[in-house]
Amino acid sequence: MIFDTLANADRYVALHALFPRAFEFLRNTDLKALAPGRYPIEGERLFAIVETAPGRSREQAKLERHRKYIDIQFVLEGTDEMGWKAVSECNEPVADYRAEKDIQFFRDAPASWIATPPGAFCIFFPEDAHAPLVSNGQIRKVILKIAAHEVITNA
Repeated sequence: MIFDTLANADRYVALHALFPRAFEFLRNTDLKALAPGRYPIEGERLFAIVETAPGRSREQAKLERHRKYIDIQFVLEGTDEMGWKAVSECNEPVADYRAEKDIQFFRDAPASWIATPPGAFCIFFPEDAHAPLVSNGQIRKVILKIAAHEVITNA
């Protein structure tokens, strides 16, 4: 898991072949003008989901994990307090992994919480379970979904 701001995004471009394009999208797109929905960038390899949602309590948020995609969750409005726990330490799955939706939920409590303000992002890799959308108010954010199988192994 990585927590940082867009100003420091160049530190992470070598971690994945599609990270340069992902951060270019975040820097060069009028994100606040995008309506909620899904936006293709590089087909199924890289796409954006814009969402506006009411925040929920820590107790309501369930840890989730993805196997096929890395998430870059970039907050536009509100503060998203995201929970985190290593998947290897999650012992209470709600159900089996659903490949068609690339998701699995856990009952485990997060090991830590990251208050992510506007202009900041969290990167969650397949080994990171995360519980997003924790807030007292509305959250607007962009979630970039990046195909995990394209990770650069010699970086």
